[in-house]
Amino acid sequence: MDLLFFKLALAAYLISTLGYTASLVVRKVQIAKASTWVLFSAFVLHAAFYLVQLILTGALSVSNFYETLSFFAWILCGIYLILQLKTKTRVLGAFISPVAFLLMVGASIGVEGPVSLPDPLKGGLVTLHVTLSIAGEALFALASFAGAMYLVQNRLIKEKSIGSFSRLLPSLGELDHINHVCLLWGFPLLTLGVVVGSIWARTVWGSHWQWDPKQVWTLAAWVLYALLLHQRLALGWKGRRVALSSLLAFLALLAGFILEKAFFAAAHKFM
Repeated sequence: MDLLFFKLALAAYLISTLGYTASLVVRKVQIAKASTWVLFSAFVLHAAFYLVQLILTGALSVSNFYETLSFFAWILCGIYLILQLKTKTRVLGAFISPVAFLLMVGASIGVEGPVSLPDPLKGGLVTLHVTLSIAGEALFALASFAGAMYLVQNRLIKEKSIGSFSRLLPSLGELDHINHVCLLWGFPLLTLGVVVGSIWARTVWGSHWQWDPKQVWTLAAWVLYALLLHQRLALGWKGRRVALSSLLAFLALLAGFILEKAFFAAAHKFM
């Protein structure tokens, strides 16, 4: 049953992606509005997948790379939908929906039915650690998407190429606000995730720090975003500078994740 919900969610993500793409091609906001509802249905079906899994196994299974991709797609989608209610930036979904769909396609390679998790991964600390960490990273992803849209919109305005496509995009002020909110919430969530993870590591490994590649990569990402948030809050960075910095910071975060998975053997097997 849980895999059925996963497949239905994957199909809904695909339909949403096609809808958002069509809205950009024909430049119709109405299609983007309909696509938002399809994306919401994908989120609900995805949530049902996790609910059934929780009922059958008594735990949220995010124990490998593929399951992490699926969980990240769900969290990213949920945060965007909440943000969309506040800002009405439906066109941002044209960035979010394709990413969520591609993540789900990748996850479909290795996501299986209910499996028995090792005892150390069944505790509430693990679920809290994973949820907080991925929520923080998803907010950083949204900040980077808003930054990318800011750079596109800013370039169109500077080149005086303001047309129907430019009017589809949110204003520069709105995109800068989205970037600010995502950084402001993403950093404390990631921080809490790191703290909870260190507590869990203490109970499992006997130490808060093991120089595990996953820990090192996470710490580097935390420092990078701490510096970015400091520049934004203390020095007043905004506009193009912080948009570009957010985009580059997330690309660095993504590159670190890929390199860690490809070249290092980590004791941190889940996520």
